[in-house]
Amino acid sequence: MKHYRKELWFDTSKRREFINITRDIQACIDESQISEGFVLVNAMHITASVFINDDEAGLHHDFEMFLEKIAPEKPYNQYMHNTYEDNADAHIKRTIMGREVVCAITKAKLDFGPWEQIFYGEFDGKRRKRVLVKIIGQ
Repeated sequence: MKHYRKELWFDTSKRREFINITRDIQACIDESQISEGFVLVNAMHITASVFINDDEAGLHHDFEMFLEKIAPEKPYNQYMHNTYEDNADAHIKRTIMGREVVCAITKAKLDFGPWEQIFYGEFDGKRRKRVLVKIIGQ
């Protein structure tokens, strides 16, 4: 069995963003030369997420509206965690959207349904953060 590891770094300009990283993950698969196996894509920060869904602007807007209803950013003093930071909402949003995805690799390609894409979700941005890509297979 072969294995591959790489870190992808992101430096977002906004506090919250959804970034399609599907091409980046496919590039890692190509680089790994693994044609059958699995890829783990993991947000390595507790205020960021990796998830699979459709790349449609209206849906991303709906995610943002839903997450703000469940865990609004402000007022900051509504959260006990915000004694030292102002990102309690980002921790909650990450928990809702998920930490990682595991995807099948078949014939050196992501084995996806017709609309599936991989996204990096940033909930406390404006600083450098990373995603781990770990591939195993043959």
